[in-house]
Amino acid sequence: MAIYHFSAKIISRAAGSSALASAAYRSASRLHDQRLDRHHDFSNKAGVVHSEVMLPEGAPEHLSDRERLWNDVEAVELRKDAQLAREIEFAIPREMTKEQGIELARDFVRDEFVERGMIADLNVHWDIGADGLAKPHAHVMLTMRDVGEDGFGKKNRDWNRTDLLEKWRERWSEHVNQRLAELDIDARIDHRSLEAQGIDLEPQHKIGPAASRMAAQGLESERVDDHREIARSNGDKIIANPGMALDAITRTQATFTTRDLAMFAHRHSEGKYQFDQVMASLRGAPELVVLGKDGRGEDRFTSQDMIETEQRLARATQALAEREHHRVAERDRERAIANAERRGLALSPEQRSAFEHVTDAKDLGVVIGYAGTGKSAMLGVAREAWEGEGLAVRGVALSGIAADNLESGSGIASRTIASMERQWEQGRELLTNRDVLVIDEAGMIGTRQMERVLGEAEKRGAKVVLVGDPEQLQAIEAGAAFRSIAERRGSVEITEIRRQREDWQRHATRQLASGRTAEAIRAYDEAGHVHMAETREGARANLIDRWDRDRALAPGGSRIILTHTNDEVRELNLAARERLRAAGDLGGDVSISTERGERRFATGDRIMFLLNERSLGVKNGTLGQVQSLTQARIAVMLDDGRAIAFDVKDYTTIDHGYAATVHKAQGVTVDRVHVLATPGLDRHAAYVALSRHRDRVDLHYGHDDFADQSRLVRTLSRDRSRDMASDYAQEPERRFAERRGITFRERVADLVRKVPDKVRGMFDGLRLPVERPVEPAKSPEEQARQARRNIVQRHARAVVRIFESFNKGLQADAGQVREINEARKGLNALREYASRDLETAYKKDPPLARETAGGSFNRAMRALQLEAEIRLDPGRRADQFVERWARLSGGANRAYVAGDYTGRKSALNEMAGMAKGLERDPQLESLLAARKAELGISVDTGRRLGAELAFNHGIDFGRGRGLGR
Repeated sequence: MAIYHFSAKIISRAAGSSALASAAYRSASRLHDQRLDRHHDFSNKAGVVHSEVMLPEGAPEHLSDRERLWNDVEAVELRKDAQLAREIEFAIPREMTKEQGIELARDFVRDEFVERGMIADLNVHWDIGADGLAKPHAHVMLTMRDVGEDGFGKKNRDWNRTDLLEKWRERWSEHVNQRLAELDIDARIDHRSLEAQGIDLEPQHKIGPAASRMAAQGLESERVDDHREIARSNGDKIIANPGMALDAITRTQATFTTRDLAMFAHRHSEGKYQFDQVMASLRGAPELVVLGKDGRGEDRFTSQDMIETEQRLARATQALAEREHHRVAERDRERAIANAERRGLALSPEQRSAFEHVTDAKDLGVVIGYAGTGKSAMLGVAREAWEGEGLAVRGVALSGIAADNLESGSGIASRTIASMERQWEQGRELLTNRDVLVIDEAGMIGTRQMERVLGEAEKRGAKVVLVGDPEQLQAIEAGAAFRSIAERRGSVEITEIRRQREDWQRHATRQLASGRTAEAIRAYDEAGHVHMAETREGARANLIDRWDRDRALAPGGSRIILTHTNDEVRELNLAARERLRAAGDLGGDVSISTERGERRFATGDRIMFLLNERSLGVKNGTLGQVQSLTQARIAVMLDDGRAIAFDVKDYTTIDHGYAATVHKAQGVTVDRVHVLATPGLDRHAAYVALSRHRDRVDLHYGHDDFADQSRLVRTLSRDRSRDMASDYAQEPERRFAERRGITFRERVADLVRKVPDKVRGMFDGLRLPVERPVEPAKSPEEQARQARRNIVQRHARAVVRIFESFNKGLQADAGQVREINEARKGLNALREYASRDLETAYKKDPPLARETAGGSFNRAMRALQLEAEIRLDPGRRADQFVERWARLSGGANRAYVAGDYTGRKSALNEMAGMAKGLERDPQLESLLAARKAELGISVDTGRRLGAELAFNHGIDFGRGRGLGR
């Protein structure tokens, strides 16, 4: 568990301090103080792993010399109580290597201090504590006066603002969390005070190595005593009430491990004796619930509060789903559809189904829509139907830009959830039984917030419509509420992509939506849209070149650059501006002091707003173009056509708008997208980034970040789905957690089923109480849905057993064949050709079969839909056949060269099954007849295509292995 620490203080003569002495100590160097005419020598100090002076643009180069710098500072400060420097101190996550920690510190100091005009003396310390653990941290001494070519000028009072310090605190947590995500380190920090987080613990001072040595030598230190007293006090609070610690841990994760408990206890206790007491208290806490073991073999837990929150959410969603108070008359539905058609909007069958679902009488509607399927357009038609019935429609989303997109796409007046909850706290704008609350991008909402909102809606008698995609960006807070609600209460899916204009790109988006990221990237690579450079810097340059050419060729088109981190966004914005400046497309620069530092804006610049401001009508992520500006006022034409102007003294949370993070882009649609891939991306972010475009997306990456394209694909395919505590309470064969590599002890699962009020714990035989959610009686609709799932699951289990035999080099036995045939009959009774389509999907993605057998159905249903589309589209089926044939043929040849005869035989058997299958598919056989060269047919034997394939590839046509028989 990474620890957050960020503090600031002033180094002043009034406190008896010297800038030279402070700098010498922090850099472990020997510096001569000209004012005092003495040397400060700390060159024997250990633990300093990096030391440098960082200069802002325009500062004299000689100030990079530490001794010269601080002697000049001392000389310019004449008062005996002068403030000499500001010191910032922050903890670096010990999960990082030294090199990673130094890079993180340098990037943060450059972006937040140096670019504001300060000179920064940065020193990174990597001390080892008495417990043997690293305690990495950084000291940054900052100058307090403006600096130019002639040296120091006036003191900059803006740098003393309290709100700026709070911004720095927040930005440090953002920098750390982004870098941790890039490095795939499962840790996060929170800049908020414990009080702001609702945790009744007192924040502690950081104790440096000098103070620690004083304590070890028996010397007194007020800071050490204070630190110990706070730690002891916090430990006593946790011992008395361990639930507060569990609550703190579950703010950002629904489940946690023993290591998470130990790290928290270590932070909030004094000495080994109290640490053991705190751990014992946590282990015996009645609020602690034991769930099972994760993929690394670690025990996983949750808190009783999280269980209760999920139970309240389940009760609220059940009550909403069972209530039918918002029926829309059929005439209002038909009128809304007719009006939409007159405007040129014809709902697809899927959109029509979703429209009917959300406008029926039930007070809960759940719509899962792939990226670019026209969810907002459907909601616009639904809004007209609701309003025709006299209902008031409100829209909310987690982010401001998502709320803007919902409003612009559907006409539903929308705002952020946070602002809505603030109004509720003040007793204003409360929901009524005549309200419909539409929640967009619902997959990004954590469990606690979702429970509050749905609980309020249920209490007030309002209807709720949840819209989103659980495969896109995950919730920032703990839990996966939207996914859980969709699984428990059912949903309507919209899978027909409308955003992309070309069929193959729409197909690639469906692959991204169904977790087949590798196939989507391969499709874009084959079309020439994936570009590698030797370094990330080279990839960035290539991206800007392509962006600039695109801008010149299609000046009227919309475009955006996407990447993972704010640091890369900054670099890309600067590079894009340089191109515009060189082309003469920008006016004269005006320097503006923004919340992110000094920025230069000009007429013609793209600008992004970073803070919701109702008086201006902008939200976090709103984009526009600068029309005119002075140092005091900026006029902007927003992308939605509105013209606004604002005083810089009133609103400074702006930045350039050429590039944005992927998180800012969920819900955005533009003509062309340029993506810079970095190691922090995952499957969910890749899905969002590669599905924002109408016409084209280009993906750039550096060889120094990804050794090859296979590494890129693996990174962009990582599943970081959030979990729920309730995922672990299901029977072993039906848990979502299996998709995350999590397994359960049979004894724990058995106890969950047989002893509802007790769960056997791991701690010294301690029995821990846990309340199992009361399962309501299932409605006929739910029973029918469960029956369908049972059929799908039975078929998947049969497939898994056959796969297991194949992996052992065995044929399916008679029992397995009988089992799969019976499962196929049941599946095909639900939907014609369903078994063929699902088995095709399972052969392409074998883990999908095991996932479905374990009770997680969403990806399987998406894959089923995709394969049905392929089956009904002969041209696409032919493409799939050729692609698979080439892959198997190449695999067979490679296996032969490597002497892997078992692998070669397996591939040839698969090919035999494909060739044999053509006898039952004359339409496909006819299409492939014109593509013999692609299939490796060099000799025309006059036979039917299947036999001809077998002859040319030396395959025993009479034998085929696999599910195709």
